[in-house]
Amino acid sequence: MQVPLLDLKDQYRSLKAEIMQEISAICDSQHFILGDKVEKLEEEIARYCGTEFACGVTSGSDALIISLMVENIGPGDEVITTPFTFFATVGAISRVGATPVFADIDPDTFNINPGEIEAKITPKTKAIIPVHLFGQCCAMDAINALAARHRLVVIEDACQAIGAEFDGRRAGSMGNYGCFSFFPSKNLGCFGDGGMVTTNDKKRIELLRMFRNHGQGSTYIHHHIGGNFRLDALQAAVLSIKLRELDKWSNAREANAAEYRALFAESKAAGQIQLPAVAKYPVRHIYNQFCILVKNGRRDELCSQLRQAGVGCTVYYPLPLHLQECFRSLGYKAGDMPVSEQVSGEILALPIFPESTFEQRQYVVKTIEKILGG
Repeated sequence: MQVPLLDLKDQYRSLKAEIMQEISAICDSQHFILGDKVEKLEEEIARYCGTEFACGVTSGSDALIISLMVENIGPGDEVITTPFTFFATVGAISRVGATPVFADIDPDTFNINPGEIEAKITPKTKAIIPVHLFGQCCAMDAINALAARHRLVVIEDACQAIGAEFDGRRAGSMGNYGCFSFFPSKNLGCFGDGGMVTTNDKKRIELLRMFRNHGQGSTYIHHHIGGNFRLDALQAAVLSIKLRELDKWSNAREANAAEYRALFAESKAAGQIQLPAVAKYPVRHIYNQFCILVKNGRRDELCSQLRQAGVGCTVYYPLPLHLQECFRSLGYKAGDMPVSEQVSGEILALPIFPESTFEQRQYVVKTIEKILGG
Protein backbone atom coordinates (compact mmCIF):
# COMPACT_ATOMS: atom_id res chain seq x y z
CA MET A 1 0.00 0.00 0.00
CA GLN A 2 1.14 3.55 -0.76
CA VAL A 3 0.42 6.13 1.95
CA PRO A 4 1.78 9.57 1.02
CA LEU A 5 2.65 12.03 3.77
CA LEU A 6 0.37 14.52 2.01
CA ASP A 7 -1.83 14.27 -1.08
CA LEU A 8 -3.72 17.38 -2.20
CA LYS A 9 -5.13 15.98 -5.44
CA ASP A 10 -8.52 14.87 -4.07
CA GLN A 11 -8.98 18.22 -2.35
CA TYR A 12 -8.22 20.03 -5.60
CA ARG A 13 -10.55 17.85 -7.67
CA SER A 14 -13.47 18.59 -5.37
CA LEU A 15 -13.03 22.35 -5.82
CA LYS A 16 -11.50 22.51 -9.29
CA ALA A 17 -14.47 23.85 -11.24
CA GLU A 18 -15.11 26.75 -8.87
CA ILE A 19 -11.43 27.59 -8.53
CA MET A 20 -10.81 27.60 -12.26
CA GLN A 21 -13.84 29.83 -12.79
CA GLU A 22 -12.45 32.35 -10.29
CA ILE A 23 -8.99 32.24 -11.84
CA SER A 24 -10.44 32.77 -15.29
CA ALA A 25 -12.42 35.80 -14.12
CA ILE A 26 -9.30 37.35 -12.56
CA CYS A 27 -7.31 36.73 -15.72
CA ASP A 28 -10.06 38.40 -17.76
CA SER A 29 -10.00 41.41 -15.41
CA GLN A 30 -6.18 41.64 -15.47
CA HIS A 31 -6.27 42.87 -11.84
CA PHE A 32 -3.71 40.70 -10.07
CA ILE A 33 -2.30 42.68 -7.11
CA LEU A 34 -4.37 43.33 -3.95
CA GLY A 35 -7.88 44.59 -4.87
CA ASP A 36 -11.33 43.31 -3.94
CA LYS A 37 -10.37 39.60 -3.81
CA VAL A 38 -7.71 40.32 -1.19
CA GLU A 39 -10.02 42.62 0.77
CA LYS A 40 -12.70 39.92 0.79
CA LEU A 41 -10.26 37.32 2.09
CA GLU A 42 -8.97 39.70 4.76
CA GLU A 43 -12.51 40.19 6.06
CA GLU A 44 -13.13 36.43 6.01
CA ILE A 45 -9.90 35.56 7.82
CA ALA A 46 -10.46 38.24 10.46
CA ARG A 47 -13.96 36.91 11.08
CA TYR A 48 -12.74 33.30 11.16
CA CYS A 49 -9.91 34.06 13.60
CA GLY A 50 -11.99 36.36 15.79
CA THR A 51 -9.94 39.50 15.18
CA GLU A 52 -10.83 43.02 14.14
CA PHE A 53 -8.46 43.17 11.16
CA ALA A 54 -6.32 41.13 8.78
CA CYS A 55 -3.68 42.10 6.24
CA GLY A 56 -2.85 39.84 3.30
CA VAL A 57 0.87 39.40 2.65
CA THR A 58 3.20 37.36 0.47
CA SER A 59 4.00 34.50 2.87
CA GLY A 60 4.07 33.40 6.49
CA SER A 61 7.75 34.33 6.60
CA ASP A 62 6.93 37.86 5.46
CA ALA A 63 4.04 38.03 7.94
CA LEU A 64 6.60 37.63 10.72
CA ILE A 65 9.04 40.09 9.15
CA ILE A 66 6.46 42.82 8.56
CA SER A 67 5.14 42.49 12.14
CA LEU A 68 8.65 43.06 13.48
CA MET A 69 9.18 45.96 11.07
CA VAL A 70 5.99 47.70 12.15
CA GLU A 71 7.18 47.48 15.76
CA ASN A 72 10.53 49.03 14.73
CA ILE A 73 12.38 46.02 16.11
CA GLY A 74 15.91 45.87 14.75
CA PRO A 75 19.60 46.08 15.64
CA GLY A 76 20.23 46.10 19.39
CA ASP A 77 16.86 44.49 20.17
CA GLU A 78 16.23 40.94 21.35
CA VAL A 79 13.27 38.68 20.56
CA ILE A 80 12.56 35.52 22.56
CA THR A 81 11.31 32.44 20.72
CA THR A 82 11.65 28.68 20.49
CA PRO A 83 14.57 26.81 18.92
CA PHE A 84 12.21 24.02 17.82
CA THR A 85 10.34 25.50 14.87
CA PHE A 86 10.59 26.07 11.13
CA PHE A 87 13.52 28.30 10.19
CA ALA A 88 11.33 31.28 9.19
CA THR A 89 10.44 32.09 12.80
CA VAL A 90 14.02 32.86 13.72
CA GLY A 91 15.09 33.92 10.24
CA ALA A 92 12.60 36.80 10.45
CA ILE A 93 14.22 38.07 13.66
CA SER A 94 17.66 38.01 12.09
CA ARG A 95 16.42 39.55 8.84
CA VAL A 96 15.38 42.74 10.66
CA GLY A 97 18.73 42.86 12.45
CA ALA A 98 17.49 41.84 15.89
CA THR A 99 18.97 39.06 18.03
CA PRO A 100 17.08 35.79 18.55
CA VAL A 101 17.05 34.53 22.13
CA PHE A 102 15.94 30.94 22.68
CA ALA A 103 13.80 29.43 25.42
CA ASP A 104 13.42 25.65 25.55
CA ILE A 105 10.21 23.76 24.85
CA ASP A 106 7.69 21.80 26.89
CA PRO A 107 8.45 18.05 26.61
CA ASP A 108 4.81 17.14 25.95
CA THR A 109 3.46 19.79 23.56
CA PHE A 110 6.83 20.77 21.99
CA ASN A 111 5.70 24.41 22.28
CA ILE A 112 7.79 27.07 24.00
CA ASN A 113 7.79 26.56 27.77
CA PRO A 114 6.52 29.74 29.49
CA GLY A 115 8.56 28.80 32.55
CA GLU A 116 11.74 29.18 30.49
CA ILE A 117 10.94 32.63 29.10
CA GLU A 118 11.25 35.04 32.01
CA ALA A 119 14.91 34.24 32.75
CA LYS A 120 15.71 35.21 29.16
CA ILE A 121 14.21 38.71 29.40
CA THR A 122 16.70 41.57 29.47
CA PRO A 123 16.41 45.35 29.00
CA LYS A 124 16.99 44.68 25.29
CA THR A 125 14.02 42.33 24.95
CA LYS A 126 11.25 43.80 22.78
CA ALA A 127 9.04 40.86 21.82
CA ILE A 128 8.11 37.21 22.29
CA ILE A 129 7.24 34.98 19.33
CA PRO A 130 5.39 31.89 20.56
CA VAL A 131 4.93 29.24 17.85
CA HIS A 132 1.72 27.20 17.83
CA LEU A 133 3.59 24.14 16.62
CA PHE A 134 1.94 21.43 14.53
CA GLY A 135 -1.50 22.99 15.10
CA GLN A 136 -1.62 23.23 18.91
CA CYS A 137 -1.67 26.59 20.69
CA CYS A 138 0.92 27.63 23.23
CA ALA A 139 -0.04 28.44 26.82
CA MET A 140 -1.02 31.96 25.84
CA ASP A 141 -2.36 33.22 29.17
CA ALA A 142 1.02 32.64 30.81
CA ILE A 143 2.89 34.15 27.86
CA ASN A 144 0.65 37.21 27.67
CA ALA A 145 0.97 37.75 31.41
CA LEU A 146 4.76 37.75 31.09
CA ALA A 147 4.57 40.12 28.13
CA ALA A 148 2.28 42.51 29.97
CA ARG A 149 4.50 42.53 33.04
CA HIS A 150 7.57 43.37 30.97
CA ARG A 151 5.79 45.51 28.34
CA LEU A 152 6.70 43.23 25.45
CA VAL A 153 5.03 42.74 22.07
CA VAL A 154 3.57 39.28 21.39
CA ILE A 155 3.71 38.03 17.79
CA GLU A 156 1.92 34.69 17.44
CA ASP A 157 3.50 32.42 14.85
CA ALA A 158 0.29 30.67 13.87
CA CYS A 159 1.61 29.53 10.49
CA GLN A 160 0.71 25.90 11.29
CA ALA A 161 -2.36 26.62 13.36
CA ILE A 162 -5.23 28.35 11.57
CA GLY A 163 -8.39 27.25 13.40
CA ALA A 164 -6.55 25.99 16.48
CA GLU A 165 -7.91 27.29 19.79
CA PHE A 166 -6.73 28.12 23.28
CA ASP A 167 -9.53 28.33 25.85
CA GLY A 168 -12.08 29.20 23.15
CA ARG A 169 -9.91 31.82 21.41
CA ARG A 170 -8.49 31.14 18.01
CA ALA A 171 -4.84 31.21 17.07
CA GLY A 172 -3.83 34.65 15.88
CA SER A 173 -6.31 36.50 18.11
CA MET A 174 -4.42 36.48 21.40
CA GLY A 175 -1.26 38.48 20.76
CA ASN A 176 -0.58 41.87 19.24
CA TYR A 177 -0.16 40.13 15.89
CA GLY A 178 -1.04 36.73 14.46
CA CYS A 179 1.02 35.43 11.54
CA PHE A 180 -0.29 32.82 9.11
CA SER A 181 1.16 30.89 6.19
CA PHE A 182 -0.85 29.62 3.24
CA PHE A 183 1.95 27.48 1.83
CA PRO A 184 0.29 24.63 -0.13
CA SER A 185 1.01 21.98 2.54
CA LYS A 186 -0.71 23.94 5.32
CA ASN A 187 -4.22 23.05 6.48
CA LEU A 188 -5.37 26.07 4.47
CA GLY A 189 -3.03 26.32 1.51
CA CYS A 190 -3.01 28.35 -1.68
CA PHE A 191 -1.45 27.60 -5.08
CA GLY A 192 1.96 29.01 -4.19
CA ASP A 193 3.04 31.36 -1.41
CA GLY A 194 0.70 33.51 0.64
CA GLY A 195 0.28 34.78 4.18
CA MET A 196 -1.78 36.92 6.53
CA VAL A 197 -1.28 39.09 9.62
CA THR A 198 -4.16 39.53 12.06
CA THR A 199 -4.47 42.21 14.72
CA ASN A 200 -7.05 43.96 16.89
CA ASP A 201 -5.27 47.31 16.79
CA LYS A 202 -6.39 49.97 14.31
CA LYS A 203 -3.05 51.77 14.29
CA ARG A 204 -1.19 48.53 13.65
CA ILE A 205 -3.40 47.50 10.72
CA GLU A 206 -2.87 50.89 9.10
CA LEU A 207 0.89 50.46 9.42
CA LEU A 208 0.79 46.87 8.19
CA ARG A 209 -1.03 47.94 5.04
CA MET A 210 1.51 50.70 4.42
CA PHE A 211 4.54 48.53 5.13
CA ARG A 212 3.40 45.77 2.75
CA ASN A 213 3.39 48.31 -0.10
CA HIS A 214 6.82 49.93 0.33
CA GLY A 215 5.60 52.14 3.17
CA GLN A 216 3.29 54.15 0.93
CA GLY A 217 0.57 56.27 2.52
CA SER A 218 -0.65 57.39 -0.90
CA THR A 219 0.75 56.81 -4.38
CA TYR A 220 4.50 57.46 -4.41
CA ILE A 221 4.34 59.13 -0.99
CA HIS A 222 6.34 56.98 1.44
CA HIS A 223 6.06 57.42 5.20
CA HIS A 224 8.14 54.35 6.05
CA ILE A 225 10.68 52.00 4.49
CA GLY A 226 8.54 48.95 3.95
CA GLY A 227 8.74 46.19 1.37
CA ASN A 228 6.86 44.38 -1.36
CA PHE A 229 4.70 42.09 0.77
CA ARG A 230 1.47 42.25 -1.25
CA LEU A 231 -0.81 39.22 -1.58
CA ASP A 232 -1.88 38.31 -5.11
CA ALA A 233 -5.55 38.35 -6.04
CA LEU A 234 -5.28 34.87 -7.56
CA GLN A 235 -4.10 33.39 -4.26
CA ALA A 236 -6.75 35.28 -2.30
CA ALA A 237 -9.51 33.95 -4.55
CA VAL A 238 -8.32 30.36 -4.13
CA LEU A 239 -8.11 30.78 -0.36
CA SER A 240 -11.62 32.24 -0.07
CA ILE A 241 -13.01 29.12 -1.71
CA LYS A 242 -10.94 26.75 0.39
CA LEU A 243 -11.64 28.60 3.65
CA ARG A 244 -15.27 27.43 3.49
CA GLU A 245 -13.99 23.84 3.76
CA LEU A 246 -11.39 24.41 6.46
CA ASP A 247 -13.42 23.37 9.50
CA LYS A 248 -14.46 20.16 7.74
CA TRP A 249 -10.82 19.39 6.96
CA SER A 250 -9.73 20.22 10.51
CA ASN A 251 -12.45 17.94 11.92
CA ALA A 252 -11.18 15.15 9.66
CA ARG A 253 -7.62 15.65 10.90
CA GLU A 254 -8.83 15.44 14.51
CA ALA A 255 -10.76 12.25 13.70
CA ASN A 256 -7.72 10.77 11.96
CA ALA A 257 -5.59 11.53 15.02
CA ALA A 258 -8.14 9.80 17.26
CA GLU A 259 -8.02 6.73 15.01
CA TYR A 260 -4.23 6.66 15.23
CA ARG A 261 -4.45 6.79 19.02
CA ALA A 262 -6.89 3.89 19.11
CA LEU A 263 -4.79 1.82 16.72
CA PHE A 264 -1.56 2.48 18.59
CA ALA A 265 -3.22 1.64 21.91
CA GLU A 266 -3.72 -1.91 20.61
CA SER A 267 -0.29 -2.09 18.95
CA LYS A 268 2.73 -3.97 20.30
CA ALA A 269 4.79 -0.93 19.30
CA ALA A 270 2.98 1.31 21.78
CA GLY A 271 5.76 1.11 24.38
CA GLN A 272 8.40 2.20 21.89
CA ILE A 273 6.80 5.44 20.78
CA GLN A 274 5.26 8.53 22.35
CA LEU A 275 2.09 9.85 20.74
CA PRO A 276 1.55 13.62 20.37
CA ALA A 277 0.23 15.02 23.62
CA VAL A 278 -2.81 17.25 23.91
CA ALA A 279 -2.06 20.13 26.26
CA LYS A 280 -3.46 20.08 29.79
CA TYR A 281 -4.91 23.54 29.25
CA PRO A 282 -8.07 23.77 27.07
CA VAL A 283 -7.13 23.59 23.39
CA ARG A 284 -8.37 22.56 20.00
CA HIS A 285 -5.51 20.78 18.21
CA ILE A 286 -5.95 20.86 14.42
CA TYR A 287 -3.01 18.55 13.57
CA ASN A 288 -1.10 20.29 10.83
CA GLN A 289 1.25 17.39 11.61
CA PHE A 290 0.88 14.17 13.62
CA CYS A 291 4.31 13.68 15.17
CA ILE A 292 5.37 10.71 17.27
CA LEU A 293 8.60 10.30 19.25
CA VAL A 294 10.53 7.10 18.54
CA LYS A 295 12.50 5.79 21.49
CA ASN A 296 15.75 3.82 21.80
CA GLY A 297 17.52 5.63 18.98
CA ARG A 298 15.43 3.94 16.28
CA ARG A 299 13.84 6.99 14.63
CA ASP A 300 16.04 7.04 11.52
CA GLU A 301 15.75 3.27 11.07
CA LEU A 302 11.96 3.50 11.33
CA CYS A 303 11.78 6.42 8.92
CA SER A 304 13.87 4.63 6.30
CA GLN A 305 11.94 1.38 6.51
CA LEU A 306 8.55 3.10 6.46
CA ARG A 307 9.50 4.82 3.23
CA GLN A 308 10.61 1.50 1.77
CA ALA A 309 7.18 0.12 2.71
CA GLY A 310 5.42 2.96 0.89
CA VAL A 311 4.61 5.14 3.92
CA GLY A 312 5.40 8.84 3.63
CA CYS A 313 7.06 10.26 6.74
CA THR A 314 9.51 13.01 7.57
CA VAL A 315 11.37 14.67 10.43
CA TYR A 316 10.18 18.03 11.82
CA TYR A 317 12.90 19.14 12.77
CA PRO A 318 16.23 17.26 12.69
CA LEU A 319 18.42 20.02 14.18
CA PRO A 320 17.09 22.71 16.54
CA LEU A 321 17.81 26.24 15.43
CA HIS A 322 20.21 27.15 18.24
CA LEU A 323 22.62 24.56 16.79
CA GLN A 324 22.29 25.59 13.13
CA GLU A 325 25.49 26.80 11.51
CA CYS A 326 24.00 30.14 10.45
CA PHE A 327 23.28 30.99 14.11
CA ARG A 328 26.70 29.96 15.43
CA SER A 329 27.52 33.58 16.27
CA LEU A 330 24.77 33.55 18.92
CA GLY A 331 27.03 31.34 21.05
CA TYR A 332 24.74 28.41 21.81
CA LYS A 333 26.12 24.90 22.19
CA ALA A 334 24.82 21.36 22.48
CA GLY A 335 23.14 20.87 25.83
CA ASP A 336 21.80 24.41 26.12
CA MET A 337 18.27 23.39 25.03
CA PRO A 338 18.05 19.78 26.21
CA VAL A 339 14.37 19.17 25.52
CA SER A 340 14.53 20.56 21.99
CA GLU A 341 17.65 18.51 21.30
CA GLN A 342 16.06 15.31 22.57
CA VAL A 343 12.86 15.84 20.59
CA SER A 344 14.82 16.61 17.41
CA GLY A 345 16.49 13.22 17.68
CA GLU A 346 13.26 11.26 18.17
CA ILE A 347 10.46 13.00 16.27
CA LEU A 348 8.75 11.59 13.17
CA ALA A 349 5.68 12.88 11.30
CA LEU A 350 3.10 10.42 9.97
CA PRO A 351 0.37 10.96 7.33
CA ILE A 352 -2.66 12.79 8.77
CA PHE A 353 -4.21 14.64 5.79
CA PRO A 354 -8.03 14.76 5.72
CA GLU A 355 -8.58 12.52 2.72
CA SER A 356 -6.44 9.65 4.04
CA THR A 357 -8.35 6.48 4.92
CA PHE A 358 -8.68 4.27 7.96
CA GLU A 359 -7.08 1.42 5.97
CA GLN A 360 -4.05 3.62 5.32
CA ARG A 361 -3.67 4.49 9.01
CA GLN A 362 -4.10 0.83 9.91
CA TYR A 363 -1.32 -0.03 7.45
CA VAL A 364 0.93 2.66 8.92
CA VAL A 365 0.50 1.36 12.48
CA LYS A 366 0.93 -2.29 11.49
CA THR A 367 4.05 -1.43 9.52
CA ILE A 368 5.52 0.44 12.50
CA GLU A 369 4.74 -2.55 14.72
CA LYS A 370 6.47 -4.88 12.27
CA ILE A 371 9.59 -2.67 12.02
CA LEU A 372 9.98 -2.04 15.74
CA GLY A 373 9.34 -5.68 16.53
CA GLY A 374 6.69 -5.29 19.17
